[in-house]
Amino acid sequence: MSIIENDDLSFDEFDEIDNPGPEVTGFDYVVEAAASRRDFLKGGLAFGATAFVMGGTALTPATSNAAHHAMGFKPVGISTADTVTVPEGFKWQVVARWGDPLWSDAVDFDHTTRGTAASQARSFGDNNDGMSLFQHDGKDILVVNNEYTNRSIMYGNRESKLPETQDDILKGKNAHGVSVVEIMQNGDDWKIVKDSKYNRRITADSPMEITGPARGHDLLKTKADPTGTKSLGTWNNCGNGRTPWGTYLACEENFNGYFSSSDENYERSAEMKRYGVKSKDWGYAWAKQDERFDISKNPNEPNRAGYIVEIDPFDPSSTPKKRTALGRFKHENAEVVISKDNHVVVYLGDDERGEFLYKFVSKNKYSKGGNNSDLLEEGQLYVAKFADDFTGQWVALTPEATGMTEAEIAINTRIAASKVGATTMDRPEWVAANPLKAEAFCCLTNNKNRGVKPNAGGDETPVGGPNPRAKNNYGQIVRWEPISGNHADADFKWTLFAIAGNPTVHSDAYAGSKNITSENMFNSPDGLTFDSQGKLWIQTDGKYSNKDDFAGMGNNQMLVGNPETGEIQRFMVGPKECEVTGATWSADKSTMFVGIQHPGEKGDSHFPEGGNAVPRSAVIAIRREDGKAFG
Repeated sequence: MSIIENDDLSFDEFDEIDNPGPEVTGFDYVVEAAASRRDFLKGGLAFGATAFVMGGTALTPATSNAAHHAMGFKPVGISTADTVTVPEGFKWQVVARWGDPLWSDAVDFDHTTRGTAASQARSFGDNNDGMSLFQHDGKDILVVNNEYTNRSIMYGNRESKLPETQDDILKGKNAHGVSVVEIMQNGDDWKIVKDSKYNRRITADSPMEITGPARGHDLLKTKADPTGTKSLGTWNNCGNGRTPWGTYLACEENFNGYFSSSDENYERSAEMKRYGVKSKDWGYAWAKQDERFDISKNPNEPNRAGYIVEIDPFDPSSTPKKRTALGRFKHENAEVVISKDNHVVVYLGDDERGEFLYKFVSKNKYSKGGNNSDLLEEGQLYVAKFADDFTGQWVALTPEATGMTEAEIAINTRIAASKVGATTMDRPEWVAANPLKAEAFCCLTNNKNRGVKPNAGGDETPVGGPNPRAKNNYGQIVRWEPISGNHADADFKWTLFAIAGNPTVHSDAYAGSKNITSENMFNSPDGLTFDSQGKLWIQTDGKYSNKDDFAGMGNNQMLVGNPETGEIQRFMVGPKECEVTGATWSADKSTMFVGIQHPGEKGDSHFPEGGNAVPRSAVIAIRREDGKAFG
């Protein structure tokens, strides 16, 4: 996520002002023992590239030349330029930008006004994040999250840089949600197919169906929906997922920042505080246009957001479904795999400092070619516990274990996870599962509070396990493997694939693991995905100051990792002040689609058009110049 303009606070920092956070019930560390923090770090720093053990086999890093051959490109250096940098032999182009019309009756983007509510409703949304490309009836259908908007850019035509009219507010709502758009290849270039029957905008006002254990519960009932079964809209969708039966999963993350209270004396519940719902919003002012965002008038409305939303990309008339069985928290992405026994397994991260990593296992089994439309309706939700001996367990969130009903667990998942003693994590971002073996990886992007800032209980968030550093500004990538080789099982073993850092500034734990060098260093790993060849693509959303602790890192970037050797090489660098996020491939693997989010979030970019143009988030296509597959 980005900063909150004018306040210079990140979304997490905004929420943490009074969010009590989870109970600290993670590891029982014995610092004085042989497995002390220092000894752990010395071992942990070796995991990435020297010899980590998974399944009993020590893996030795490849040489640079061998890795270069395996990666298929010459690594790029850092960049601070306001453009996209790709390796020699590759090229890139813009496919879709914020405000690009999806229908021929929509107007082109206006750099002076930045559009209206009406034009935005017919155009590509803002701040694209997770995405997937689907093939259907010979067509390519791109589905993209539009996470949020930068107020200072969206309302840059206003002196206040804030929404000032009802139309301004509605424009912001229409810029959120999901864009479904057919694209086609014309020679080497990809473009939007205007007026395609598949084109669709799903916004903060689109009808949704609530499914799963929370459906109809009293905590979901409102004046507008006394049944608790139907809601309006999806917003702040971060990462995504896709299912084997051809649906798209949008992941509601920082939903809390859109609510406010018209009653300044309104007493928020403990549950609201745990989820960061406050009396003041992030400046979008939605409650002034729609009172369902006023918690003093509609206290249950926040309970209807923070879910995984399943969307049929092939039927624009279909109603998206909020799958409450997968829990309510700040969802990052939803990584879907089919277990050995054909259950659907979905890995889920809760992107806030000190929150948890989850797994959902469907009650019913996947049937290839069968009716799988309701597999995310029922199942068991688990939360991860990591032990210092590099083993772990998925703990079932059941009524017996939590003292909560199934519906309450689905609605207040964070509280249920705290009750079973889940391991607090350094902001679990994207999860990616290796298509070639039963293992998964998760970006733990950063945690400046770990071991530093006492929580509400007065204890420091413990340092250790997969979170080995205090004041962790760089992040790390954890990997785990189910001991039985079955993603649905409870027991796993874990290690760290990489610990990000800066070896040009530090010589201690903050230098990073041994597979981090001056040639490939990065901070705040965020996006994560595998290609069909088993290469791990890492995208960053970190500090781009290029000075002090972050000297020599340049703009945010995308790297490629070899899970077998630990080798990491830089593939692409984005423009100024952007986040690189979201990735998907064409059917023939010759084109990789990548998201460039919030360029110029602090005012120093004109990407992609240059000159004095308004900076616009965009989806770009990257191809080899010879047209061969690479992903």
